[in-house]
Amino acid sequence: MTIALRRRLLAEFTGTALLVTAVVGSGIMATTLSPDDVGLQLLENSIATAFALGALILIFGPVSGAHFNPVVSAADWFLGRRAGTGLTSRDLAGYVPAQILGAIGGSILANLMFDLTAVDFAGKDRAAGHLWLGEVVATTGLILLIFALARSGRAPVAPAAVGAYIGAAYWFTSSTSFANPAVTIGRAFTDTFAGIAPASVPGFVIAQIVGLAIGICLLAALYPDAGKAADQVVVPTSERDPALDPRT
Repeated sequence: MTIALRRRLLAEFTGTALLVTAVVGSGIMATTLSPDDVGLQLLENSIATAFALGALILIFGPVSGAHFNPVVSAADWFLGRRAGTGLTSRDLAGYVPAQILGAIGGSILANLMFDLTAVDFAGKDRAAGHLWLGEVVATTGLILLIFALARSGRAPVAPAAVGAYIGAAYWFTSSTSFANPAVTIGRAFTDTFAGIAPASVPGFVIAQIVGLAIGICLLAALYPDAGKAADQVVVPTSERDPALDPRT
């Protein structure tokens, strides 16, 4: 028996919230601990994010697949629809709002943990062509990595691989690798190290969608049968609900 949608949506909401809490919270802590060294701040922020992402995939992957990202969910639906695998349209319509609401909640939680105003819209302008290009590159790479792992039967290593990729992309992309529309929206709700001005959000989201499209095209060329493995993205979800399975 497949896991109930409500449980998967709760996992996506909670996992995305905790991911953004880690991104924003570690950024706040980094500026507190290293106020005069932006490079060290970015190092602290990226390491915390990479480790937190890997841990969250391990926690929530068996329930929802641990997408935490609308472009990953969209790719999963698009590539799997012909093979009858991956997310259904109904699943996708639930995953994306859950991820966005979770991301907003994660920023609010981080703000409150550090005794800041719950909602304080960011003033950090990130609207520039080279930053959008960075988002295209980061998102394309993320889609390729996730589906290449699934297609080759290596989805179980996704927690380490995806965490490592995002941690590295903090450093090799000009945008510091948001690569996630939900996280981008959530980070607009905090005027801290990880924040992004609301006016800059649409440009980042459009760039991420472009990265999604390029990633899908490259997958079609490199792995024409990638859609058959959509059920393995990011981490395989249980085919049966343990609570209802008499064998467990």
